[in-house]
Amino acid sequence: MTRQRSAGLLLYRDAGPAGRPAIEVLLAHMGGPFWAAKDAGAWTVPKGEYDEDETPEAAARREFEEELGMPPPGGEPIPLGSVTQTGGKEVTVWALAGDLDPERITPGTFTMEWPKGSGRMREFPEIDRVAWFGPDEARRKIVTKQRIFLDRLEELLQGPDGARAGN
Repeated sequence: MTRQRSAGLLLYRDAGPAGRPAIEVLLAHMGGPFWAAKDAGAWTVPKGEYDEDETPEAAARREFEEELGMPPPGGEPIPLGSVTQTGGKEVTVWALAGDLDPERITPGTFTMEWPKGSGRMREFPEIDRVAWFGPDEARRKIVTKQRIFLDRLEELLQGPDGARAGN
């Protein structure tokens, strides 16, 4: 059996007042009936599965657009590595600096039988909303195994003296 693999883009933006580094990250709340009433641990990096014939970075860009209904911002993505989630799926993520208005997203959809066993097929959004979060709140909201991507992003953006790299 081939391991499931996903790739995604973790969009981040500078949100600190002048002289005080702070970032916000864009997370997506998982859509569908299983996640509707959940908040903590129900948010994710916008991502999706890919096959052998696609590079992970290309898949991350494609999935960003499919899930949010808009292309990712331009710029050079920063690799944040991979993690294996609890269910065994390998997730590879890149950070990308940029900004977008969460009100402008038009998520992709999926179809499933709901309620289970009813024989009725219903369509649900892949994600039902996106929002910007500071690091502490993002850690409470994101799927547990994806917290490492927040840590890696913060480490990359901090200089040796604790100031934002590049400032």
